[in-house]
Amino acid sequence: MDAALNLLHTLLSFFIVISVIVFIHEFGHYIVAKWAGVKITAFSIGFGKELVGWTDRSGTRWKIAVLPLGGYVKMYGDASAASTADEDAMAQMSEAERALTFHHKPLYKKAAIVAAGPLFNFLLTIAVFCYFIMTSGLPSAEPVVGQLMPDSPAMQAGLKPGDRILKVNEYDINSFNDIPYRISTNLGTPVTLHLLRGGKEIEIVLTPKEVEDDDGLGNKVKRPLIGIKSTEIKYKDVGLASALGESVNRTYMICATTLKVVGQMVTGQRGARDLKGPVGIAQLSGQAAQKDFHTVLWLIALLSANLGLVNLFPIPLLDGGHLAYYTLEAVRGRPLAEKFQEYGFRFGFVVLASLMAFTLFNDVRRLF
Repeated sequence: MDAALNLLHTLLSFFIVISVIVFIHEFGHYIVAKWAGVKITAFSIGFGKELVGWTDRSGTRWKIAVLPLGGYVKMYGDASAASTADEDAMAQMSEAERALTFHHKPLYKKAAIVAAGPLFNFLLTIAVFCYFIMTSGLPSAEPVVGQLMPDSPAMQAGLKPGDRILKVNEYDINSFNDIPYRISTNLGTPVTLHLLRGGKEIEIVLTPKEVEDDDGLGNKVKRPLIGIKSTEIKYKDVGLASALGESVNRTYMICATTLKVVGQMVTGQRGARDLKGPVGIAQLSGQAAQKDFHTVLWLIALLSANLGLVNLFPIPLLDGGHLAYYTLEAVRGRPLAEKFQEYGFRFGFVVLASLMAFTLFNDVRRLF
């Protein structure tokens, strides 16, 4: 009975987390499409058979489908949820009807509609971080060494309590939190710390050590650490402008770290065994829900930023693939050949299906 309840709790948590992120993404497409004068025929959370739905006064069918692994906005003139044009149907439309389709809008409006999905994901992440900062205060700790962990790279390299870290390699350090961010993707390569000690600037070279740590949800993860702890962390109240600025910076850091990790995977510097698929994300959702509401919000913010970023990758079927096509169209002065676009979408499908299968394999391997 306990196992069944835990499974139900995990599935429900996953559905809620994914639905919020997908709804915000698709609502970005929806609201900008409405602004551009496009008629919307369907707004779906999930794929497959409809579980529940209703039709609004404008004729849009709002629905929740059986497979909660994404969603879509289907626009007037689309042949499918992938926004491919229904050429036969549009050939029989009047000029006024064609004007309501996505495919007969100016290029800049089509690009705006496509880009709005990822943009709204970033805005969701920024909004969640802003909420945390406005309600709890902005954590602040000077980039000063408070303690050294025993047998750590920092201790072995000769760091001392009171050392102020000015730079990690060529990157300026303004707060203690900047330090773990700058080494978060380190793969055991030396880094140079620029320190202020006794009024003099010195340099120390050390190599972060990969250690097993807790991710805050009870899972073991490997992280590079240099082995220092900060002085006392203080929380200060800030205004909305400062909270927004810090929230944008945190969102940027998430995306920059993700891009670097993906680059390391592509170049073979890092393995892809830790990539999570739907089962892994469902587990994280269940673990977060067992903690508290703030942990669920944190997970939503993290996943939303990553969804927005991944959707901008120039892979056909993703928003970034459509934007790449529009960029080429703007440069050439005419759309790409339909055959070329069709082959591109097939390639994109193979890439995404392969990635889904690989992450699902990773999930199953972790379970057993």
